[in-house]
Amino acid sequence: MRACFLLHDFLSDTAAETPDAIAVVYDQRRYTYREIDERSNALACALRESGVDRGDRVVVFADNGIETAIAFWAILKANAVASIVHPQTKVEKVAYTLADTGACALISDRAHESVVASAARSAPQLRTVIVAGLDDAGRSRLEHLPGVVSWDEVTQPGVTAPPRRRCIDLDLAALIYTSGSTGEPKGVMLTHRNMVAAATSTMQYLGIRRDDVLLCVLPLAFSYGLYQMITAFARGARVVLHRSFAYPVEVMRTVVEEKVTGFPAVPTIFATLFGLDVKFDLSAVRYVTNAGAALPVKHLRLLRELFPNARVFSMYGQTECKRCTYLPPEDLERKPDSIGIAVPNTELWLIDEDGERIGPGKVGELVIRGATVMNGYWRKPELTEKKLRPGPLLGEKVLHTGDLCRLDEDGYLYFVGRMDDVIKSRGEKVPPAEVEQTLLSIQGIREAAVIGVPDDLLGSAVKAFVVLEPGVRLDEAAILRHCRTRLESFKVPQNVEVRPDLPRNNNGKIQKSELARTNSQQNGDRT
Repeated sequence: MRACFLLHDFLSDTAAETPDAIAVVYDQRRYTYREIDERSNALACALRESGVDRGDRVVVFADNGIETAIAFWAILKANAVASIVHPQTKVEKVAYTLADTGACALISDRAHESVVASAARSAPQLRTVIVAGLDDAGRSRLEHLPGVVSWDEVTQPGVTAPPRRRCIDLDLAALIYTSGSTGEPKGVMLTHRNMVAAATSTMQYLGIRRDDVLLCVLPLAFSYGLYQMITAFARGARVVLHRSFAYPVEVMRTVVEEKVTGFPAVPTIFATLFGLDVKFDLSAVRYVTNAGAALPVKHLRLLRELFPNARVFSMYGQTECKRCTYLPPEDLERKPDSIGIAVPNTELWLIDEDGERIGPGKVGELVIRGATVMNGYWRKPELTEKKLRPGPLLGEKVLHTGDLCRLDEDGYLYFVGRMDDVIKSRGEKVPPAEVEQTLLSIQGIREAAVIGVPDDLLGSAVKAFVVLEPGVRLDEAAILRHCRTRLESFKVPQNVEVRPDLPRNNNGKIQKSELARTNSQQNGDRT
């Protein structure tokens, strides 16, 4: 009998039960559970032989593909901690991650050799570098790095047993880096127990089945993408893995051909879909999920048209606890602005500025209690102490999200804004999310972002940036008139700037810091 359940047992158990079932479809090739299990066993043994020990960190910096998927499971089987880096990450941040994690091994691919060659120079602790697609020229470029080996040399199928199991479920499984709203990247420490609990909760409310086919164009470097694979493997379902959504028509053709049933996305992907001229038969999709940012109400209606047979789940969460809430599809009509109720096996409440619990109708900070709450930020004890504070039981910690929300009388949650994002104008607090939702309700506005900019009279002035639908013409006066009918006067933007697009980071979130920077440059720091 197994002493404890670890995250990679999802793969091992499914491979034992249905070895010939298709686990992953990638780049026009199908991979069975047996193949992924054996290849990850081989890689895990190679990592162990190279000196990777229990609790060591292994960084994966490669395309959003089959190598990254196999590497993740292999690292866990080697009793180590996986940290996946987004494939578009620049040299400086790759170097930061290698240094911050203290990684002793790095797994990458041919496409990223030049970045690896540069970034790894600042990681003297590296002992092993495994590269997919490595050729003689690549070996020459990486000759200054220790222990460089080819992916093919260490992933040959046929290895039926992984290294000896040494972890328990309280050990770390992954470090997922997030920059949050501001500041340098922070490594979110997630244990096997955290991640098993999160996957189990997600599978329960989404009702994921063995016959499901899940699309994954989302980066495996982020929890939303990674959990598509984890939950699929837990159920013995199938994942259709894509590098990205850069070629939406190609991705959507694959969705139709593979009869995808689970379609997870973020608002930017949905916005792209709404703008496509090509129509697809998406009748096989039985559920659609959204996370990353709240979906405007008008987008929910468009989703029903695109996916006629799908249940739409609007979800909210943080890397620090994976998922906080979900809005059951049956509640979309009556509570379209809500981010829902607590996910299974999670408790939530709101507190005021004095830390006291508050009831319905009042705005306060969201607090999350449950098995999914992270262990803290890697090597950042002061930040951890601010985020994780004493809970109801002696010795336990609960997550203070830093998000302002309110509850209605039925216990449904509504997102108001980030505590560090609130604009103080005319002595009043303005939550940008509320202004953004108002802007998005205007016909013809595709995207919106709101920031505070310096103002001698107001302290901070509310400024809006919008992207219009193709062919739409809206002037600032018309937009402001609409805002005045929906918002208190102090929340109405002082001015609106129309842009062709908005700056985004690797996971699709709007970079408000970049908007503030460019706005400051345009106005000579006199805004």
